[in-house]
Amino acid sequence: MTKAKASFEEQLKELEEIVQKLEGGEVPLEESLALFQHGMALSKELSETLGKAEKTLTKIISEDGGSADFEVAESND
Repeated sequence: MTKAKASFEEQLKELEEIVQKLEGGEVPLEESLALFQHGMALSKELSETLGKAEKTLTKIISEDGGSADFEVAESND
């Protein structure tokens, strides 16, 4: 049986826990390296998920079902 992929929020929480453990300095070297590697993999997955979400959110669906890039107007205050 395959384990279901963790949600974005679950992955983020796991990464935060890894960072706290590493910052605490009480973890043996071998475990620190394993935690660091796992944290980097989580960071990459989270970054990819955010990139996909950003691409999705920058599309506007038109009335005819087509899509167009969303552009934010810059204000010159």
